[in-house]
Amino acid sequence: MSEVRIAAESRSEFGKGAARRARREGKVPAVLYGHGTAPVHLSLPGHDLMLALKTPNVLLALEVDGKKELALPKDVQRHPIKRHLEHVDLILVKRGEKVVVEVPVQATGTVAPGGLLETVVVALPVEAEATHLPEAIEVSVEGLEAGQSVHAKDIALPRGTTLAVDGDTVVLHVMVPAAAEAAETGEESAEAAETVEA
Repeated sequence: MSEVRIAAESRSEFGKGAARRARREGKVPAVLYGHGTAPVHLSLPGHDLMLALKTPNVLLALEVDGKKELALPKDVQRHPIKRHLEHVDLILVKRGEKVVVEVPVQATGTVAPGGLLETVVVALPVEAEATHLPEAIEVSVEGLEAGQSVHAKDIALPRGTTLAVDGDTVVLHVMVPAAAEAAETGEESAEAAETVEA
């Protein structure tokens, strides 16, 4: 996992007015906290941060007043309509430290004909080193038939990564498509009606 370097500035102005001014200047207000330290209020370059956040659980290498810190995005607030970044909470991490994050699940392959794949868990909670977080977890669903499921314990995780959720948690499930179920129900009703008439 690569680190994304971002030059951060300390922020001494707070409140909605200060936040609006920062956003007009293309900056995003942020707070860095963790390891028992006092929260540090920052301004981050909006464009660089937006590009960085396209990678799930991106590791940010921040340069704050000449000091280098590693951080992970904890909470990202976006404008409900315009979707631009409004505020970011960052958690301080250190090399070698293990953290729990949610990693996107990507299904690969094709289920057996007649089945419809349902993603029950979109992002799987795992524990891994802060500097070696997987960007995604691929799960093969090739040939799975209707009624079959993939549980968390069935998934092969990258080296150094462990589950942070119950192993019996259903992650992916193959359903019978609703249309097929409806058709079967209709046929059964028709057969029942014919039996009654007979």
